[in-house]
Amino acid sequence: MKHIEKLAAIRQLMKKNNIDAYIIPSSDPHISEYLPEHYRCIAWTSGFTGSAGTLVITQDFAGLWTDSRYFVQANQQLAGSGFELVKLKVQHAAEYVSWLAEKFTAGSTIAFDGNLASLLVANTVKQTLEPLGLNVNGHIDLLGPIWENRPSLPTNAAYLLPIEITGKSTADKLAEVRAELEKAHVASHLISSLDDIAWLFNVRGTDVNCNPVVLSFAYVTQTEAILFIADGKLNEQSITELKTAGVEVRSYNEVYNLIEKLEVNSILLDPKRTCFAVYDSIPKNIKITEALNPSNLLKAVKNEVELAHTREAMINDGVALTKFFKWLEENVASNKLSEISIAEKLQGFREEQSGFKDISFDTIAGYKDHGALPHYKAEPEFEYQLEPKGLLLVDSGGQYLTGTTDITRVVSLGEMTAEEKEDYTLVLKGTIDGSRAVFTTGTRGYQIDAITRQPLLATKRNYGHGTGHGVGFFLNVHEGPHVFNGTATDIPILAGMITSIEPGLYREGKHGIRIENLVAAKNLESNQFGDFMDFETLTVCYIDTDLVEKSILHQEHIDWLNNYNEWVFEKIAPKLNEEEKAWLRNKTKAI
Repeated sequence: MKHIEKLAAIRQLMKKNNIDAYIIPSSDPHISEYLPEHYRCIAWTSGFTGSAGTLVITQDFAGLWTDSRYFVQANQQLAGSGFELVKLKVQHAAEYVSWLAEKFTAGSTIAFDGNLASLLVANTVKQTLEPLGLNVNGHIDLLGPIWENRPSLPTNAAYLLPIEITGKSTADKLAEVRAELEKAHVASHLISSLDDIAWLFNVRGTDVNCNPVVLSFAYVTQTEAILFIADGKLNEQSITELKTAGVEVRSYNEVYNLIEKLEVNSILLDPKRTCFAVYDSIPKNIKITEALNPSNLLKAVKNEVELAHTREAMINDGVALTKFFKWLEENVASNKLSEISIAEKLQGFREEQSGFKDISFDTIAGYKDHGALPHYKAEPEFEYQLEPKGLLLVDSGGQYLTGTTDITRVVSLGEMTAEEKEDYTLVLKGTIDGSRAVFTTGTRGYQIDAITRQPLLATKRNYGHGTGHGVGFFLNVHEGPHVFNGTATDIPILAGMITSIEPGLYREGKHGIRIENLVAAKNLESNQFGDFMDFETLTVCYIDTDLVEKSILHQEHIDWLNNYNEWVFEKIAPKLNEEEKAWLRNKTKAI
């Protein structure tokens, strides 16, 4: 069935059910960013494969609301689908709700599938539209009846990580969560988000591409802990191990029976990480506290064992990247390389490394103007062949048993221009400024964002995405609750948090530049003026100096760059052969 035919089928069901507008979020019952194939509803309906967006369908209009990262991709993928791109003014904002409020009058019905909408999104829709007299129905699934050969839910086995890897037992983590529930005066807690559950029970799996998580729910009180997971995913040894930690394992779908029969007086739900269908099933006599999952912040602060393992993973990842960039330089003149083929080659180098499990997201290999698309993913019909000229941006990462990596590097394949060098150096300056920032305890991410952005703003340049996101420990590459962006997120930077620093600059039709390292926040010093913190740079991969316009940098930037590249060489050289070592020595020589 073509996308235009799917749209017609949905509209027919809307007429049959007296629905005036139908909303399809990019989500699943766990409010995941990356989805199992079973829940890739937007891709199936419209052809758009980006990880962020919302479809809204009426009888006379069908639109995809998404942000600037996906404008070019969306225009290409929506062609002939019957859907039009609607450009978001603010990333992640539910701007389609205001559109619906203007388009429809009292008595109209707006519907969505509550299994795919977070409580936060559902409340936004209901609180905006219902006062206007519009009917909102959050329990309508229009895709299930028409989705032929829909992929089934994954059945791959899950496994438990030993404490030697995690640094903390499930029993200890449950005690921390219970302490937070006691502080909040809440009797129980339902967890839907897969990475929170993976952290809490030290469980990992392969249910979602690039994210080592397992479809599951969890329920925690002061006296019990229940993990809801599909039968057969855990072996008897793992079930016994969890039982020893005080965890009961039940079937995945049993969570709904538990919710409907709850007899506690209060429950904590995270409105951003709980679907509306779950929320609406909770008995009305139970007091619901809407708050951040306690595990979300606990998980973000890595313990010393996790940090030590992450440093090891970064070295292995740096070895793979060094081999890749050497291979790329030696083969680009062959005219046989493409954006897709080099991404596959890079994955091959990572697969050779100890503990490698998967890539942490689809590799972004953007050549020339494709590099100006921050979330570009090469498709066979649109990809570029590489030539020995122009800029190549490679944003990639790996999932290792000992950590998660995310790195962006830009290299010139030849014939670099003065504009490219100036843009590159300003972005590099921002990366360095963010990385070497010293700040007081209690600093928020938007303050680091401002520091990192300053070299670009000073030259009237800017970038449209955030400066940094949290990163998990052998978990999701995008991990909250902390971010380095311009929004006033009230989450302080805590020692042990791992975050990316990734300023960029994008010239549409020309080139894109982003230089990304991961850093760990750490305590620095306490004195009469306060408690101070700074960052430890974790990423171990040389930063190309061929594109550096040295006159733009201050001496402290030059010193940082030279020291960083020398440190990279010292860490990686022991794992390289003599030829690779000589190549890296040249790449890391001081400027």
